[in-house]
Amino acid sequence: MLTVDIGNTDIVFGVFENDNLTQTFRVPSKKQEDKIFFQTALANFLLENNLTADSLGVKVLSSVVPELSPVLLNILTQLNKSEVIEVKPGIHPLVKVKIENPDQLGTDLYTNAVSAYHHCHCACIIVDFGTALTFTAVSSIGEVLGVAITPGLKTAINSLFSKTAQLPEVPLELPLNAIGRNTVSSIQSGILNGYEGLVSNIIEKFKKEMNESEIEVFATGGLSSILPGNKALFDEIDIDLTLKGLYIIGKSLSAQ
Repeated sequence: MLTVDIGNTDIVFGVFENDNLTQTFRVPSKKQEDKIFFQTALANFLLENNLTADSLGVKVLSSVVPELSPVLLNILTQLNKSEVIEVKPGIHPLVKVKIENPDQLGTDLYTNAVSAYHHCHCACIIVDFGTALTFTAVSSIGEVLGVAITPGLKTAINSLFSKTAQLPEVPLELPLNAIGRNTVSSIQSGILNGYEGLVSNIIEKFKKEMNESEIEVFATGGLSSILPGNKALFDEIDIDLTLKGLYIIGKSLSAQ
C-alpha cells in the first residue's frame, strides 16, 4: 500500500508491506511546482527502492493543502489501476467526529486519531509537532471531541526571526540555562522552555475536560522528541503515526 500525507511543509510518502512501514521519503510541499516535479520525485523513489507502480496496491491520500490535493490525486490515479482513497473526516467506521463543523477538521488530525485509537482502544490525546503544534482529543468510544492549535516550534522561531531585524536565526536546541546569556540562547530558552510549559498545560486541561478514567497521550511529528521535559507526558512517541493511520484507513476500507 502507498500512503501519501500532504502537509504544509512536506509531502511524506510511505510504503507498507505485510502491515509494516518499509520505506518512506519526503518532498517539499512547493505549491509553485507543477505535476512533473512531484511525479518525478515519486518515480525516483520507486526506482531507488526497486518498486514498480504495478506492485503497489491501494493508495491512500491525506491533504491539508488544497492546491496540491488535485495534483497528487491525479498522479496517484494515473500511477496504476489500484484504488485511490482520499481521506475525509469520519471515513473510518470506528472513529467519528463530534465537533461543530466536522469538515473543518484537518485530515492529518483525523488520521492521527484513527492511528492512536486503533493502537490503544481507549481515550487518547495526540500531540502533533508539525508546522502547527496540534492537540487532538479522542473519547473512549472513538469520538474526536476537538482540537487545540498553536504555531509549531519552527514556525514560532521563523516568525520571530523574520519579523525582527536584529535577531538571528537559531537552531532548535535546548540551552543549558533558562536565563539566556546571549541572543541565541535567549531565543532558544524562550521558545523551547516556553513550549514545554505550553504542551504540559494543554494536556492537563484536556484531561480534566475529557474526564475519562484512562487516557493515553501520543506524540508525533518530526520535532516530537525535541522537548526532553515533556517526554514523561507521552505514553508513546511515533513520528510515523500519520502514515500508520493512513494504512489503517486504507486496509479497513479496501476490505469492505
